[in-house]
Amino acid sequence: MSENAPIKLVPPFTRETAVKKVRLAEDGWNTRDPQRVSLAYTVDSRWRNRSEFVNGREEIVAFLTRKWARELEYRLIKELWAFDGARIAVRFAYECHDDHGQWWRSYGNENWEFDENGLMKARHASINDLAINESDRLYHWPIGRRPDDHPGLSDLGL
Repeated sequence: MSENAPIKLVPPFTRETAVKKVRLAEDGWNTRDPQRVSLAYTVDSRWRNRSEFVNGREEIVAFLTRKWARELEYRLIKELWAFDGARIAVRFAYECHDDHGQWWRSYGNENWEFDENGLMKARHASINDLAINESDRLYHWPIGRRPDDHPGLSDLGL
């Protein structure tokens, strides 16, 4: 690979490629575009998200459409926890508010498994929600990608 060649984000992951894969996932989810996000997953990807089971891109799009219709002003930070071969574990926290104006911080862990092309074929998410006051929010960047200079989870003490 030449010095200017792009890094392929496919298994087996190195620390560098795992960190980049996590940031790309965060960036994608922060678009809140279900169709775009679904393209990072295999057509037959299988999810467990809390107590909901999602199978395939069509269900992923439907799930994310419902999610972001109720989780307003959604902002997410993901952080690499561990990686090995074709698997990555992350921890994350996101902030949003509901249609009544109640702010939430949701914390969780995800276990990911990728195919040989770098598409996620399995996602297992465990998530807990905490009601917060608007004054307790930590994520204040404009909707969309988290700026590179914004603190991550560890920096924020999360």
